[in-house]
Amino acid sequence: MTAARREQLLSYAVLGVFCVIAIYPILSIVLLALHERSDLVTGFSIPDSLSLNTFRVAWDEGGLGRGLLNSFIVAGTVAAVTAVLSTLAGYAFGTMRFRGADTLFYLLLIGLIFPYEATVIPLYYVFKDAGLTDTYWALILPQIGLSVPFGTFWMRAFFRSSPSALVEASRLDGASSFATLWRVLLPQAWPAITTMIVLVFMWTWNEFLLALIMIQSDDLRTAPLGLALFAGANRGSQDTTLTAAAAVLVALPVMLVYVFLQRSFIRGMFAGAVKE
Repeated sequence: MTAARREQLLSYAVLGVFCVIAIYPILSIVLLALHERSDLVTGFSIPDSLSLNTFRVAWDEGGLGRGLLNSFIVAGTVAAVTAVLSTLAGYAFGTMRFRGADTLFYLLLIGLIFPYEATVIPLYYVFKDAGLTDTYWALILPQIGLSVPFGTFWMRAFFRSSPSALVEASRLDGASSFATLWRVLLPQAWPAITTMIVLVFMWTWNEFLLALIMIQSDDLRTAPLGLALFAGANRGSQDTTLTAAAAVLVALPVMLVYVFLQRSFIRGMFAGAVKE
């Protein structure tokens, strides 16, 4: 056996081990949710017959419909606004030269390294004085502020890796900065933008602490917050199948978003990896 063949087999073995480690807890939760509520399940167990009744009960008792809708509104709005603002800011930092650009960019990057948990309580009192607590804005505005630094960093890297000849040619033709972005660079940037949207959508969807502090009304609870409260309510009855079914329902939208956009997501991850 050649050395290259041994390295290939070793690589596949390592990847297989990590795949099992990653997939096992997900598969065990899905199988647990497919059991009947009367089944006694301990650990990894395949049900004798597949039952979707647990999902229906979890949906009705947990009020997940409203929570999923709220999460879609918040995550969709944050992802869309972040995409627009980050693309414009990344284009400016990546292709334009102006005084104080580096200082402004590094100042913006403080949002990536500063722990937002330290700002949640002050934000609560600021939003309370402004009358914005227990509203969608209490969830949307802070998460836009948290996501724009990452999005700007992401799009700046893409625009800096784009061929400068395209920008120079469009400017020689008399195109404005906005026309250059819209007609020349944006069609190439869609994979990077799609990847950024998917990441921001997932992070916003999974946000729990902000919703826990800012939201008191049952009608405005997000899906992760509703899942936590539902799991706590079922803890006394030890009804793990309902909790597993609710967890699957909450995670399903993010998985579907990734499945439908995975090609653009993978292209965006490698966009700008090679500079020509």
